Amino acid sequence: MKPYIIVAEDEDALSTLLSYNLEKEGYDVGVATDGDEALVMVKERAPDLLVCDWMMPKVSGIEVCRRLRQQASTRNLPIVMLTARSEETDRIRGLDTGADDYVVKPFSMVELMARIRAVLRRIRPALSEDRVEFGEISVDRLSHRVQRAGRDIHLGPTEYKLLDYLMQYPRRVFSREQLLDAVWGNDVYVEARTVDVHVGRLRKALNNGDQFDPIRTVRSAGYSLDMQN
Repeated sequence: MKPYIIVAEDEDALSTLLSYNLEKEGYDVGVATDGDEALVMVKERAPDLLVCDWMMPKVSGIEVCRRLRQQASTRNLPIVMLTARSEETDRIRGLDTGADDYVVKPFSMVELMARIRAVLRRIRPALSEDRVEFGEISVDRLSHRVQRAGRDIHLGPTEYKLLDYLMQYPRRVFSREQLLDAVWGNDVYVEARTVDVHVGRLRKALNNGDQFDPIRTVRSAGYSLDMQN
């Protein structure tokens, strides 16, 4: 599954260039033209990383960063700040507000892509690993092999994508709408109740009838992968 990155940049030429290069690197990309839109997009579909310009209309990038760090659901969201401000005090302010990296304009696109990869490896190591483990469950992305406590689990394509996504964010609660966007994509219309069907199939495959259910249902909120009772 492609990591999802939101680019918050009000300069059309730069946002187009960023989108092109990120998609070329294999990322799924969403674009926001101001801080308000960026906050809405993050709420609608949780990204794996946010590239955010400091100076934007409506809500500044530094304020976007501050607000995201105040919310439990986005407190650990990786953020790369773009800015024309090169003074040391500005860099310190950006990092203190919660940015994981700070890139000064004009910048090399090659360097920016490398910095994004480095932040993702550090903050979201599961995105770059060929094998991901959580509790008794392991996913081998090269062979698409899933096991629980050494037992092979046979999953359909959608159940596999659903598990792979949940494995990237263990114990985090996702709404049906967030899972729809992450697994099916926001360009495909699927009813929210479809998520329940596929979660049920995933549960049945993982549990083998008598094992602890690792998928927690949170009433009025959604689902979470959690190996603790």
